This record gives sequence, structure tokens and C-alpha cells, in this order.
Amino acid sequence: MTEPCNIAATLPRLAREQPDRVAMRCPGADGRYAPVLTYAQLDARSDAIAAGLGRYGIGRGTRTVVMVRPTPEFFLLMFALFKAGAVPVLVDPGIDRRALKQCLDEAEPEAFIGIPLAQIARLLLGWARRARRIVTVGTRWGWGGTTLARVESQGEGAGPQLADTAPDDMAAILFTSGSTGVPKGVVYRHRHFAGQIDLLREAFAMQPGGVDLPTFPPFALFDPALGLTSIIPDMDPTRPANADPEKLHAAIARFGVTQLFGSPALMKVLADHGQALPTVRRVTSAGAPVPPDTVARIRALLPDDAQFWTPYGATECLPVAVIEGRELEATREATEAGAGTCVGRPVPPNQVRIIRIDDGAIADWSQAEPLPDGEVGEITVAGPTATDSYFNRDAATRIAKIRERTSDGSERIVHRMGDVGYFDAQGRLWFCGRKTQRVETARGPLYTEQAEPIFNTHPDVRRTALVGVGEPGRQRPVLCFELLPEVAAMRRDAVADDLRALARRHPHTAGIETFLCHPGFPVDIRHNAKIGREKLAVWAAQQGERRA
Repeated sequence: MTEPCNIAATLPRLAREQPDRVAMRCPGADGRYAPVLTYAQLDARSDAIAAGLGRYGIGRGTRTVVMVRPTPEFFLLMFALFKAGAVPVLVDPGIDRRALKQCLDEAEPEAFIGIPLAQIARLLLGWARRARRIVTVGTRWGWGGTTLARVESQGEGAGPQLADTAPDDMAAILFTSGSTGVPKGVVYRHRHFAGQIDLLREAFAMQPGGVDLPTFPPFALFDPALGLTSIIPDMDPTRPANADPEKLHAAIARFGVTQLFGSPALMKVLADHGQALPTVRRVTSAGAPVPPDTVARIRALLPDDAQFWTPYGATECLPVAVIEGRELEATREATEAGAGTCVGRPVPPNQVRIIRIDDGAIADWSQAEPLPDGEVGEITVAGPTATDSYFNRDAATRIAKIRERTSDGSERIVHRMGDVGYFDAQGRLWFCGRKTQRVETARGPLYTEQAEPIFNTHPDVRRTALVGVGEPGRQRPVLCFELLPEVAAMRRDAVADDLRALARRHPHTAGIETFLCHPGFPVDIRHNAKIGREKLAVWAAQQGERRA
């Protein structure tokens, strides 16, 4: 009998083969890691919840918002929903309230599962008005529906649950971080999750038996399929920059963590703390380019034979390419001279191609213009994890997806990453920035990732952001910068003069004449690493108006 294409399909086998092995540890309210789920418990309890959800009317194809903190209940629910063939809808809860409401309206959920605070917000802010199946994780007050505890008790004894899902069946709707606009709901099919597991296993040579610390909790959903134990960190996953390094190190040491995932902001927390990571064999960081200094400092904390990987990708397609820290450090000099950030080589069987930049839709691949190595253009990818569409966002789908007829006569989707970059002579992909954040000057385009690393080398600068003021084609480039916390504000004019001198050393940045000190860049809620350059551009324009 063929196993269903489903991320939860490995759980029953793991429960049979290693029933007492710990699948997941989560921190309790007191910070202790009391809640533990073995593979047998994760499988049996998610079976009961899946059966209970089915009896309540949440089953195959039911779009279900999940707003639950990264507790055991979150992971039990997610695997239960996959087993039931339902469609979880995940949105970052910390995004702007209006954007969050728009996301939930677009998803048209039929069910809403959340903690009491989420249920109160649902009622007060009008979220998910069409949802008719309400499940509360915790105490239910006066808003109707049922509770997760009751759902689980009603499903106990029902036996194994696993919907016969097909590769093309919708598996989830995962919203993007919204770093460049209102988040979009990415339609994941079961084959996309299966493809991600295969690519992650091959790209990083993952072997069963490791212990993972995933600081972005949804990534823990991959761990059972990879045969790993998850240690959910004691931190606010929406504020990785504010994580307590002592708590992270305590978990790493206590449970012998062998691999960890974190955004560049989380990596900086660990690098600044400076404590060695002797048990960790693999570190993975994604969400934005990792500053070269952070890569070097993290590698210095790891054992000599450990690996630091920075995969390149997006919610719509992950992983696309990967590079290991040693090679990334070898490209640091080129990055800091304005070459862009090297993101490595495509992960097979992905096909990554560069096409001429086009802000409009490209319906068919025959209309795209591939570019030779060395020329900056749009990054596109076709492969097993390239998603097909955004939910209820037809215009966005047309902009981001290209249909291509392959040599065997079949049709596939090519995803436009929304990024610009190029291939070098060694077949390595270089990231140069977001397409929508390029600065179109009268002298030609400037790309953020080919400019900012030059200025990030200044010893008093925390980070920089290139923005354009004015109409595209005649934009004035403005370099915004943040000072390090320990640098006095009175130094900003001197630092601006230094940055101006740096700009003149490179032909492509010589035209940048405006340098503005900003108190604190806006960043995305998910990784705290993607800079909100659109907001900074508005701020920069306002500074110009005040000075005029």
C-alpha cells in the first residue's frame, strides 16, 4: 500500500520503531522543560485530536486558522490537522492589525483554533467572521465553540488517523512575512512539503538521531520526518533579536543540541554573547543575508568540524541554494567591495535562472529573456518546492509565476523570487537585493546588497539601508545608517562624512551623496532582519522636505 503524501505520514512508523524516544520538549510557564512528547505520544494524541476535529466538522480541506503559541498543543494540532487532511492557515500574529485582518479575510477560513487572547481579538477585531468551527486552546469563556481538551477526549480510542492525501492536494496556507507589503498566503500542496524534506535532508546531509533547536517554531514540523528531536527554545519567536542567550545556552547544554536554526538577528544574539557551542554540529541561518562578521564570530564558537549553512529561499520556495560558512567567509572581501552576497549553488534538482528585470507579469517562459553569467537580473527557480499560487491573490500570482513547457511536453511553474542577482563563473549565485527595493537613478540602477555591505564595514555603524527618493529613473540615492548602541549620537555627522568618503572609493556608489542617521530601522516581525526600506524611503523624503 502506498503511503499518503503527507508530512505526518512518518509519525506512525517512528512511533512503532522508537515509541519512547523524545520527539519534542517545550518550555513550561516556569521556564522548565517539563512538557515532553515522545514519538508514541505525539502520534497517539494527534490521532485523537484529528478524530475529534473530524467529529466537530474540521476535516478534509477545511481551511483552519491556527493561532497558538509554540507549546505542545501547537505541534499536536498541526500534525492532527495534517492527518485529518485539513488546511492549516498560519499568519504571523505580530504584524499590523489591519494587515492581519486582510490576511484572514483573504484566507476565508472555515475554522479558527486559538488561545483565549486570539479568540478575544477575533471577536473584537472582526477576524475570520465566516469561521463556524471555533476551538479554544485553554479556557473558553463566552464565545461558543469547543475546547481542544474536549476535542481530544472525544477522539480518544478512534485509532490511527491519516487522510489519503494526494501530492496535489492543498496542505496549508502559509503567509509571507510581509516585509515588502501586505503578507500573501502561499498555497502549499503536500508535494511541496515532501519536496522540502527531501531537499533539506540532501542539502545538509541530515541523519536521524540529532537534537534540533528550531528558533522559528514551524520549522520543528520537519523534525519528525527527518528523525530529529526538537527542543523548542524559551523565547518569543516573533522577537528573535530579544532572545535571552543564557536560556538558549542552557537548553543547548542540557539536551545536547546538535543543530540549531535561527534568523541573522538570533545569530547576532549568540555571537554577541560569545559563549562556545561545543555540542552543535550544524547551524542554519535564513531570513535575510547574514552579515559576514556574524558568520565569522559564530564559526569561531563552533567545533572545528561543525558547519554553518545559510540557505537562500523564501516562503514560496525553500531551499533554493545553499552556501557553507567557510566559502561564505572566502567571499567576504568581494561582498564588502560591492559584489553582492554569495548564496551558494542551487540545491539539486532546482533549476535557477536569471532573466532580465521586468516589473510586469510574464505569462509564459518564452516571453522571458535569460541573461548570461555576470549580468544582474531577476532570480527565478523551478523545482519540487516552487509553489504554484497565492490564495485569493490572482494579480500577485500572475506577477510571481511563469508557466513553462518542458522538453517532455509537461508544464511546470517557474517562481520569480522577487530578488535580483547573478551567477559567477563558478556557478555560484549572488544575491543583490529585492527587485522592488532597487534604486533607479539617472545613471542606472543601484542594488541594496551591492551597496550596503560597503558601508557596514564602518566600525561605528550597526547597519545601513539604501533607499531611493523621487520618481524611478530619476531617484536620488540616500544611505540611511544606524549607529552602534555604544556610539554617541554626536558622532553621526563625522560618521556620515566617513561614509561619504567610502562611497567615493567605488564607482557604483560614488553618486550617493546623502547620508542620514536613523534611530532604529523598521524590520520584519518574523526574523527581525529584513529592513523595511519602503518605510525608510518615506522617512528619508520627509527629512529632505524639512531641510528644504
